[in-house]
Amino acid sequence: MTKIQSVVRGVGGYLPERVMSNDDLAKIVDTSDEWIVQRTGIRQRHIAAEGEYTSDLALVAAQRALENAGMDASEIDLIVVGTTTPDRTFPATAAILQQKLGITKGSAFDVQAVCSGFVFGVATADSYLKTGMARRALVIGAETASRILDWNDRTTCVLFGDGAGAIILEAQDVPDDAPENGILVSSLRTDGSHWDKLYVDGGVSTTQSIGHLRMEGREVFKHAVGMISDVVEEVLAKTGKTTEDLDWFVPHQANKRIIDGAGRKLGIPEAKTIVTVDKHANTSAASVPLALWVANEDGRIKKGDLVMIEAMGGGFTWGAALIRW
Repeated sequence: MTKIQSVVRGVGGYLPERVMSNDDLAKIVDTSDEWIVQRTGIRQRHIAAEGEYTSDLALVAAQRALENAGMDASEIDLIVVGTTTPDRTFPATAAILQQKLGITKGSAFDVQAVCSGFVFGVATADSYLKTGMARRALVIGAETASRILDWNDRTTCVLFGDGAGAIILEAQDVPDDAPENGILVSSLRTDGSHWDKLYVDGGVSTTQSIGHLRMEGREVFKHAVGMISDVVEEVLAKTGKTTEDLDWFVPHQANKRIIDGAGRKLGIPEAKTIVTVDKHANTSAASVPLALWVANEDGRIKKGDLVMIEAMGGGFTWGAALIRW
């Protein structure tokens, strides 16, 4: 007897060239580097150039993931893009990316779970691979969050940045008693009763406009640590693992205080936590894959490591996945 494992083959990322520091922001709104760092841990963020779209960021991240995997784009038969800032209302940014990669087979679609989009995408691709609907999946989180910010609102514009991260998952047939590998377990949650705590005040059906990001920061913070901890503990329970078994914890990079709070509640030491929020800010669906890319590039995450990813976003949505790298 055999089973299918969704194994990580490659990882890639991309950050726009333009860097905006906290001091740069202080020239736009009433804020300061000290104020931002103390409350969020953010020191800078990357901002997409004029004419640089979400699919452009995703393309570079995808190409780097393919290079890392030693694969050609023609081998991909599933593309899942987690994004809140698509190039267009339709078609899906995944379809535009597919065209840019020169792929004409398989399927490509977007997942809209805001900051949880990449984790939702990983769980979705894992299901496709394990049921035989695809063999090789490109899963991407890509955002140009700067396009939906109100640059007069210092409570939100200081928090976000642009970027894209990607991983390639491959379905591998192995004996039933083969060692665990790839995506082990995922868990996804949504509670729409909190939709108005983190949202965009525009949309096709409601205002026929893009709108701006709005957030009740204290409310989001109040729910974040508990929701993140619960879903991580659920994933660990499903696999019989504990936080002590983890080699790396890769959380959504929204706020250093949230990351620290979740780590304390879960009993995960800072030394095992990947943090990029200081350099990237909150890149929404791109934050987790960008952190994976950085830690893979610098050699921290190695083959065989046990890696927990998690995210929480508007909706509220939240989720986690355990990966044997």
